[in-house]
Amino acid sequence: MTAAPHDAEVRFEVIHHVGLVTLDRPRSLNALNLAMVRALRQRLSAWAHDAGIQAVVLCGAGPRAFCAGGDVVAVVHDVQAGGTLRHDFFREEYALDLSLHRYPKPLVVLMHGIVMGGGMGLAQGAGLRLVTATTRLAMPETRIGLVPDVGASFFLNRLSPPLALYLALTGESVSAADALLLGLADAWSAVEEGDALPAALAGLRGAGDPWAALHRVLVRQQAPRDIGPAQLPEHWAAIFEHFDPRRPVLDTVQALEARATGPHAQWCQHTAAQLRERSPRMLEATRLALLRGRGLDRVACFDMEFDLVQRAIDSGDFIAGVRAHLIDKTGRPRWNPPTLEDLHGA
Repeated sequence: MTAAPHDAEVRFEVIHHVGLVTLDRPRSLNALNLAMVRALRQRLSAWAHDAGIQAVVLCGAGPRAFCAGGDVVAVVHDVQAGGTLRHDFFREEYALDLSLHRYPKPLVVLMHGIVMGGGMGLAQGAGLRLVTATTRLAMPETRIGLVPDVGASFFLNRLSPPLALYLALTGESVSAADALLLGLADAWSAVEEGDALPAALAGLRGAGDPWAALHRVLVRQQAPRDIGPAQLPEHWAAIFEHFDPRRPVLDTVQALEARATGPHAQWCQHTAAQLRERSPRMLEATRLALLRGRGLDRVACFDMEFDLVQRAIDSGDFIAGVRAHLIDKTGRPRWNPPTLEDLHGA
């Protein structure tokens, strides 16, 4: 085993010809900052051309999260100071994510605990996406006045359109069982968190197919005990009825609010209330991005998302959402415009 010193809150080790990357900001749920993105790009690029590295495994430190997203608080502070982080961070983060979709060697990501936003961007390009009993996946950007990005207009479009729209608009988190069912994950992990990976990788021996070796030590053949079935199918009928990406979000919300009786009435009312709390402008931008993304390749999806993120910052909704939820913590952002009705002139 060889190890490198900490580099911008990321640890890099080599264990039996496998490069192990550990995001190491556990107090911040391993949220990505620009220094981390740059360190990841540099080392992963070097390993891609290193004949001594047969595969790469990516994980997060601590028991709570793989990665809770990007450090959006730092972006907001920099925007208010007139800096360039709004461009630099997102451009370089997207370049990193895109490189993972194209990575030339076996790439495994352990998605334990919280996996949101930027964490999904790191994970969804991997060839083997592992989940644990604690995994919760989400793209919650509309809550903070942003659109689901990091390639979401590409990887969410692998789902059926109503499911993609539901997850993108609400930001609802899903369990490991749901992630496997939806195809947002590939298998159960034999280790519960990133800190256990060095010991697991120490079990790799000999030459041969690196994929087979990684599957042998990292993949659990059965679900952990006491893990129930996926929960999302319980609401599929309502999701497929109401979440049509061809309809404006206002129509969707009003239809949900009109469902006062029946087996899905409570769920519909709750979902409508959730959407009423999100940025109206970003909800509609998200719907349109998913529609457009269905006809784009990966590179074009990332380019579109970059433009949408910059527009979100210019609109003021991103700053309002981050301040309300993550800085001032009032929980009451002032959106522009404040309601879907105002957005559509209804």
